[in-house]
Amino acid sequence: MPPTLSIVVPVYQSEKILPVLAERLSVVLPTLANRFEVILVNDGSQDQSWQVICELATQFAWLRGIDLMRNYGQHNALLCGIRAAQNEIIVTMDDDLQNPPEEIQKLLARLEEGYDVVYGMPAKEQHGLWRVLASQVTKLVMQNALGTHTATMVSAFRAFRQPVREAFANYQGSYVSIDVLLTWGTRRFSAVPARHDMRYAGKSNYTFRKLVSHTMNMVTGFSRLPLQIASLIGFLLTLFGLGILLFVLGRYLVEGGSVAGFPFLASIIAIFSGAQLFALGIMGEYIARIHARILDQPPYTVRVQKQNQP
Repeated sequence: MPPTLSIVVPVYQSEKILPVLAERLSVVLPTLANRFEVILVNDGSQDQSWQVICELATQFAWLRGIDLMRNYGQHNALLCGIRAAQNEIIVTMDDDLQNPPEEIQKLLARLEEGYDVVYGMPAKEQHGLWRVLASQVTKLVMQNALGTHTATMVSAFRAFRQPVREAFANYQGSYVSIDVLLTWGTRRFSAVPARHDMRYAGKSNYTFRKLVSHTMNMVTGFSRLPLQIASLIGFLLTLFGLGILLFVLGRYLVEGGSVAGFPFLASIIAIFSGAQLFALGIMGEYIARIHARILDQPPYTVRVQKQNQP
C-alpha cells in the first residue's frame, strides 16, 4: 500500500508560481500515494498569493491553504503546516519550483529503507553567494547538533514520518528551525541526490539581512557552540596573560627592569577587553532568546484556513 502523503509548502510572494506548482503536483502525487494533500501556508505575502491559494483550493479538492497573520519566516510557516498535516509521510519543499515535485519519489524510496528523515541533497545549488554562505554555516551548526555527516546535506526539500513531529509538538518558541526540531525526535537521517532547478519566476526573497538573522538564530538558538567558543577563547587568553606575566617577572629578575612602553600595555588591555566584550555579546544573544521565551511569543498565528468542503 503506497503511503499517504502531506506536502507542506511555505508561500511568500509566489502568485505567478503557485498555479504551475499545483499542476505539476497534480500529475505526480497520484502516482505516489492513494491519499494525499497539499498544504500551502501563506507567510504574510504582499502580492496576490493568498487569492491564488483560495482559487487553487477550489480547483483541487486535495489542496488547502493557511493564511498567517503576518510574515513569520519560512521555518515558522513550515511548523504551522507540519502541525496541520494529516497523513503518514510529510514532505516539505520550497514554493519556487527549485525542488521539482518529480523528485519526491526519491525521498520516499529512501524512507522505505528504514530511515525517519530523508533530505533531497541538491546536486548543484542554484543560489546566490550569500545564500550559499548562510546555508553552509547552518549546516555546520546542524553537524554539531547531529554529530553526523548527514547534517552537511540538509535542505528545504525533506521527507519524514509523522511520528517524528511528536517530539516538538509542544514547542512554542518564536525562533524555529525545522531541521533542529527533527533531531529531537530521531537520529535516523539520510540524504539522496536530487535535482535543483532555477527559480521558476521572480527573484529570491532571502535578503542579506534575513540570511544573517536566520544564521544567528540557528547558531545561538539551538547550539551551545558559541558559548564553548567563548570559553575556549577565555581559556587561551588566560594562558596568554599568564605567559605575559611570566615574561614580565622574568625580565625583572634577570635585567632588573620592567617592560617599558605604553603600546605594549595598551595592546594587552585591548586584547583582553575585546575578548570580554565578545563573550558578553554571545551571552547577550542567549539572554535575548531566554527573554523571548519568557514573553511566550507564538511561532505563528493563523488568520484563516481555506479548503474544499466534502
